[in-house]
Amino acid sequence: MHRLSSHQVLRRYKITSLFIVLMFLSLPLAVGCFLYGWYANDAVWMRNAGIFLAAGLVLKVLAFMIGERLKCPLCMATPLRSLGCAKHRSAQALYGSHKLAVATSVLFEGNFRCPYCGETTGMHVRERSSRSDLR
Repeated sequence: MHRLSSHQVLRRYKITSLFIVLMFLSLPLAVGCFLYGWYANDAVWMRNAGIFLAAGLVLKVLAFMIGERLKCPLCMATPLRSLGCAKHRSAQALYGSHKLAVATSVLFEGNFRCPYCGETTGMHVRERSSRSDLR
């Protein structure tokens, strides 16, 4: 199992994963609010649908900005972004999204499997040896 290089990278993975999961939850909520508002002819529910859509867009932009430089320690691909590259043969998607599968794995399991190389990376920082240990 591979490990991350720093605590800052670990924080970025967790924050970006949280934003991605919330982004994926905001779309069904927006559709549900819209349909109920349309059925009940209630402007409050329609406004809530717009708020959920706007929140989803903001979360998508924030996840892109924060997770822009996050890379798999082995293959250097970005597992929290869709690259359009070929996926590993054992890469699993959650509701059709490899990005959502990686994000939920980071949040709930404490590790993730890269969809591009298939290697597992733990959500902990590798220990560095000091110069005095090398002598």
